[in-house]
Amino acid sequence: MKGSGTRIASVRILFQAIIADTKLLQSWLPPATSEATDSSDSDLEIPFWQRTWFIVLLLAMAITFFGVAMFMLLTLDSDYVATPVSAANDGGVQITYGSVIKLMHERTKFRLHSHDVPYGSGSGQQSVTGFQGVDDANSYWIVKPTPDSSAKQGDPIKIGSVIRLLHMRTRKWLHSHLHASPISGNMEVSCFGGDEQSDTGDHWRLEIEGSGKTWQQDQKVRLQHVDTAGYLHSHDKKYSRIAGGQQEVCGVRDKKADNIWLAAEGVYLPVFESK
Repeated sequence: MKGSGTRIASVRILFQAIIADTKLLQSWLPPATSEATDSSDSDLEIPFWQRTWFIVLLLAMAITFFGVAMFMLLTLDSDYVATPVSAANDGGVQITYGSVIKLMHERTKFRLHSHDVPYGSGSGQQSVTGFQGVDDANSYWIVKPTPDSSAKQGDPIKIGSVIRLLHMRTRKWLHSHLHASPISGNMEVSCFGGDEQSDTGDHWRLEIEGSGKTWQQDQKVRLQHVDTAGYLHSHDKKYSRIAGGQQEVCGVRDKKADNIWLAAEGVYLPVFESK
């Protein structure tokens, strides 16, 4: 039913476009004039051939849009429709490979964030912070498997899985190493590499709090860096310059309450089931 609703909404948008195009073309045509019209007004009348051309164009556009609408209605796979999710969702939505999500720090409610600004110390790589705003586009991450994994887009993510997080805007991976973080001196967390450039410094192991076996939106999780064993961590310590008001994100080896994150807003691909 969800896939059908998405297709119907898409068709509705296309028909709205048809109506809009019809009104636009009609606005180009002046009102019909009678034979008794004054000669000065008749100079504005569009020739018969040009009016006919407009009508043919209108019909062609309408037929094209109708054909596309029917194609979407009849042929799109209703079992594979992305689900937009907000932080107010009741939970239970599966996080799958290929989903685009925001990670919310459980205690402070800040989102895991990055931007094209390098650290002024440590590695000098692209900085990663906690951002308070909900709507910022720099807080989206694409959940990816590791290169040697057999996991595919749409597969659920099991407890203990090693994953990667690709920053959607800058196309760099969530990364960590032994460089000191700028404020607390813990392990620095950065963004590094690119779509085709990744190493084990981008690998994070998923830990799920509670009895869950696969990652869902309402579950508390920890991400442990494979190379350093540090947990993805944040706290109330904030930057005063460049990223003023944003809080530090770093890695710590101790398992603490400030290691806990939840999947918040995003577009979650449904679980793929082979037919």
